[in-house]
Amino acid sequence: MRARASLALLVVSAALSASAARAADSESLGIWTNPQRSVQVRAHRCGTATCGTVIQASEKARADARKGGMDNLIGARLFSGFVPEKENVWRGKVFVPDIGKTFSGTITLVNERTLSAQGCLIGRIGCRSQVWTRVDN
Repeated sequence: MRARASLALLVVSAALSASAARAADSESLGIWTNPQRSVQVRAHRCGTATCGTVIQASEKARADARKGGMDNLIGARLFSGFVPEKENVWRGKVFVPDIGKTFSGTITLVNERTLSAQGCLIGRIGCRSQVWTRVDN
């Protein structure tokens, strides 16, 4: 009997933890668009880090992603595991759907409406940057 109660408590605790994690994942930190305005990403909490998930994409962006092996760009996580590195700078992983590759990257908050996203090959070499703009809701 005691084992069943412990098992039930464990199952309930796991369910509550999963529910809390999903709620934290859904907390929006703004919607951002790339320079071409072809992709919109919702920044949100993912566990203890920050991630960015595609919520809108032009047909060209979707076609480019398909060339890179991604069937559905909407819902793809382009930014993952971003954690603070210093004030207004976060480090994590950047996924580039056109080529199907993930790179280390940084996001620097320039101001409340602008951020600079940078992805690098290895050891901060061969880096490319883009300026993203906050989308008004």
